[in-house]
Amino acid sequence: MDLNSALQAADERGLDLVEVSPTAKPPVCRIMEYGKYKYQQSKRAAEAKKKQVRVEIKEVKLRPKTDEHDYQFKVKNAKRFLGDGNKVKVTIMFRGREVTHPEFGRRILERVAKDLEELGSVESHPRMAGRFMSMVIGPLKK
Repeated sequence: MDLNSALQAADERGLDLVEVSPTAKPPVCRIMEYGKYKYQQSKRAAEAKKKQVRVEIKEVKLRPKTDEHDYQFKVKNAKRFLGDGNKVKVTIMFRGREVTHPEFGRRILERVAKDLEELGSVESHPRMAGRFMSMVIGPLKK
């Protein structure tokens, strides 16, 4: 249908001529109430946004000399974060001469990964950046 006759048909019915798919060959138009159409589109977009899952990165910081009770407390927090569906960044902070022995930090990160393996998998392996060694653990797919 040509443009003039489509506009005339829409005007006779008291509705609007709305271009639904401008990229199609030929472009697709529909005779409808434009306000209602925009409202339905916004409702669909809001519904899609509501179903989106947003993954955050939570950080747990440790030191090479972290005591056993403090370690268990940090691992418990990491388990809670993974259970909520968030990623966990485990960071070892080195101070002073501790940086000369990165193997202690690597050992702690491997232990954390082993303790969290039933809830998450390692996404980025231990990496040294200045005085910090960190790795990222992501939640397992359900």
